[in-house]
Amino acid sequence: MNKSRARLVVVLMAILTVLSVFTAAVGFGPTGTGAAKNIRLGLDLSGGVSITYQTVGDEAPSDEDMSDTIYKLQQRVQNYSTEASVYKEGSNRINIEIPGVTDANAILEELGKPGSLTFQLADGTEVLDGSHVASAQAGTQKDNMGNSEYVVTLSFDSEGAKAFGDATSSHVGEQIYIIYDGDVLSAPVVREAITDGSCVISGSFTAESASNLASSIRIGSLSLELEEIRSNVVGAQLGEKALSTSLIAGLIGILIVMIFMIFVYKLPGAIAAWSLVIYTALDLIALNAFDMTLTLAGIAGVILSIGMAVDANVIIYARIREEIALGKPVKQSIDIGFKKALSAIIDGNITTLIAAAVLNFMATGTVKGFAQTLALGIVLSMLTALVISRLLVNAAYGLGMKDEKYFGKAKERKTIDFVGRRKLFFIIGICAILVGPVSMFANKAAGNGYLNLSMEFRGGTSTDVTFDKAYSLEEIDAQIKPVIQDIIGSGEIQAQAVSGGNEVIFKTRVLSVDEREALSDALEEKIGVAEYTTDSGATERSISFETISSTISNEMRQDAVVAVIVAVICMLIYIWFRFSDIRFASSAVLALIHDVLVVFACYALVRISIGNTFIACMLTIVGYSINATIVIFDRIRENLKSRAKNEPLEEVVNKSVTQTLTRSIYTSFTTFVTIAFLFILGVPSIREFALPLMVGIVAGGYSSVCLTGCIWYVLRRGADQKASQKTSGSAKAKAKAKKQ
Repeated sequence: MNKSRARLVVVLMAILTVLSVFTAAVGFGPTGTGAAKNIRLGLDLSGGVSITYQTVGDEAPSDEDMSDTIYKLQQRVQNYSTEASVYKEGSNRINIEIPGVTDANAILEELGKPGSLTFQLADGTEVLDGSHVASAQAGTQKDNMGNSEYVVTLSFDSEGAKAFGDATSSHVGEQIYIIYDGDVLSAPVVREAITDGSCVISGSFTAESASNLASSIRIGSLSLELEEIRSNVVGAQLGEKALSTSLIAGLIGILIVMIFMIFVYKLPGAIAAWSLVIYTALDLIALNAFDMTLTLAGIAGVILSIGMAVDANVIIYARIREEIALGKPVKQSIDIGFKKALSAIIDGNITTLIAAAVLNFMATGTVKGFAQTLALGIVLSMLTALVISRLLVNAAYGLGMKDEKYFGKAKERKTIDFVGRRKLFFIIGICAILVGPVSMFANKAAGNGYLNLSMEFRGGTSTDVTFDKAYSLEEIDAQIKPVIQDIIGSGEIQAQAVSGGNEVIFKTRVLSVDEREALSDALEEKIGVAEYTTDSGATERSISFETISSTISNEMRQDAVVAVIVAVICMLIYIWFRFSDIRFASSAVLALIHDVLVVFACYALVRISIGNTFIACMLTIVGYSINATIVIFDRIRENLKSRAKNEPLEEVVNKSVTQTLTRSIYTSFTTFVTIAFLFILGVPSIREFALPLMVGIVAGGYSSVCLTGCIWYVLRRGADQKASQKTSGSAKAKAKAKKQ
């Protein structure tokens, strides 16, 4: 790159930096279009609307109908925000909390309608609607070969049975489309007239897909009608301090990472810092542009993507230094460094991107929001590392910074015998994992339950209080929560202040009748509760209690678990395909299991509350760990290609891990620093989130350096020994035959 072109690149990048930073910080126009202040925040960070619906009718709805309705509403509220939550209140009420919206009436029009399920012919003629479906269940039956197959059985009411019988009698051999909200759920072919009011849908079902179809039909065919009984605009669950401290911690962490990169990598480090500024600004702009909802879990996705953006630069610059150390010219070293780093960066990011894509399409709620922020960050991190950083490095060279002193030179390191210490590493890893079950049984023996499940998983009690005066969330934390904690003996208390009044909603564990009465007395005596006059003239406290279900329904848990399993399988297949060796994929998955179980042990040992952030934390660790593992596997693959004929396999592994050791340490450090400041400066709920992330980063760094290469070596050596024995046996057989 000549000087004139290099100057042009620098000017254009300076303009991009100023423009992106200005847009993210200030924005354009009176509303600040594009500014970070306009990013939609979740209920935990900014608040939103809370709406309570009640089923219409005197009869109490069944548990199945309520469960299906909650799941249906959860699917629909995602149109407003992936971070919305839906849960049961009492026996016939459903509460919905949606961040970033205020018009309860508009939401009611959309959410309060019965499901729109229809059965249609190919020409669009409607056969019947979902209200005539009496039941839909997954089951099994024997096929023509006598094998069991999964099916979905449907039954209709009398009116539906007649309509379905007429349609199937005149359309044998044709398809009937089952459509819900415009989407085709299934299109089975009519094999014969069905006049008895029940039918069976068969096909290539798994137990899971049959269950999902049956559930979707039940959801679409529900006759529950909802009416609004109250709606409130509520404040942030964590308060303004949680957001401000998170931002400050993030900025401090990024600043330290930038200083570290400059100190370690000199000129390339300064360019990495410049690229990181552009990346951060573009990420904030994109979050706003795509109208994503940012919550505490979403912040984890952003932090992980920042760590991966830095990691890509570390891989590149380490490669450049290695080439310079081999005596190659700086320009050639730059080109080769980017070229050799490309495969590790692409494989690591695509592997994580696959997981994010699967989670986005299959999961719901917080998991979906996490996947979206992570995917966005990954795409931008690759853009800044492979395009912007490369342009700037070449521009710096074109402007005369051609001496190797600007780039540094890799020091020759003595190869560390990681494989020789594999037994020790395996023992340490197993012991770290065993902390989990040991802690769980100790907790159970102490009468505390295996794990500290939060209200998101086990439900609780919602206490609605109108005080004598209005309280800010900070005042609630300092003055009111301690009173509640003294009564219930638990610090797990969520508070939401209703806008425009003195009303506050507290969510706690399930409270007994005695505890509710004691809490009511304590709040009146120590804080001051408003009173109202009933129709009969009696004076009552403005306190009401309702039992609420978990905000993470069974269906949402199943969605999350299935999505994670599918994501891991897809990652395994990709690694297998890219490395042409299933042992690489198997080793990566075993390392992931190690890291997840170590973090799980942290939750069990420290008794951290397991809620929405638990899922996001685990996914963050999976994404971080797989990226670190890919870098080492990429180097093993490269060294295998240039392996000398008599070079032992353990030497290849040891050399590969040693060559990437600096990168592993630096990346773990830069990611750890960002999370550490969240832990130091954050409010208690954020510390509970940051601590297991810090443990996971350490576990991920340990597994990538000490376990993955050793696991691959053990698997590969076993296969080589079998192949060697087979070859040896064949040679002996041939020699014996020749003698005869």
